[in-house]
Amino acid sequence: MAQTVFIDGAAGTTGLEIADRLGARPEFELVILDDARRKDDAARAEALNDADFVILCLPDEAAKAAVAMIRNDTTRVIDASSAHRTAPGWAYGFPELVGHETIAGARFVSNPGCYPTGFLSLVAPLVRAGLLPADWPYVCHAVSGYSGGGKALIARFEDEGDIAFRAYGLAMGHKHLPEMKAHSGIAHDPVFAPAVVPAHRGMLVEVPLHLAMMDKAGSADTLRAALADFYAGSPVVSVLDEEPGELLLRSAMEPSDALTLRVFGSADGSQARMAAMLDNLGKGASGAAVQNLNIMAGLDETAALRL
Repeated sequence: MAQTVFIDGAAGTTGLEIADRLGARPEFELVILDDARRKDDAARAEALNDADFVILCLPDEAAKAAVAMIRNDTTRVIDASSAHRTAPGWAYGFPELVGHETIAGARFVSNPGCYPTGFLSLVAPLVRAGLLPADWPYVCHAVSGYSGGGKALIARFEDEGDIAFRAYGLAMGHKHLPEMKAHSGIAHDPVFAPAVVPAHRGMLVEVPLHLAMMDKAGSADTLRAALADFYAGSPVVSVLDEEPGELLLRSAMEPSDALTLRVFGSADGSQARMAAMLDNLGKGASGAAVQNLNIMAGLDETAALRL
């Protein structure tokens, strides 16, 4: 029998992509509210409590309110907002980092943020291995397509048409920092420098390293090999050996749920640049939600993923 899924916030970018992935799958039956009922709290509460799985694609406060509407102990929840990414009782929905069994057994799963997915995929395994120091003052540079910024930012980029680069988070304190720190095992918030470029989707996240000042890091090859070992066998995350002369985000990227990692080293071995490339709407949002749903439902984790 098909398991029921209610996407609360299905009209947004992430919700629409998730619904598109699930709509033709016989394993799931989507609970769909019409435009009038999806804004009716009574109708939403009924759907939230009747569904086997709920996927929240809402602003943070609305996501917290939706969870509070669930009165049973059976509905399982995936939250795509940042409301519960460091909350007690919530599994962090990065199965490659926390373990597939953790996701499979969880009732409440919080989808990682798109930028943190890139940062954590690079830093967390190497801190765990003792190659990177936990108390280092890390820096994270990142650029993303504008689709991750919601309807207002999408409209701004598409209507104005002349924005070449948008740096933001200039006052520090970005909402992604708590999960970047907590789930990487580092002692300090990284200096996080996010930006948006005129591409609809796609993301490049980079962490530069002063290897010569790190006692245990070794070479770029050492770090790359450690990442390759950590993600060995993953159908989603790959560590690439080649070091191209440039990394490109194109304005019309094909949707993808893959995450690719690279480590570049200087000729003298004193510095490295670690880079993660992903689709901010794929492994950075809807693709991660579908992967987590598959695992929670006991299905192949790659079903309906674009790999």
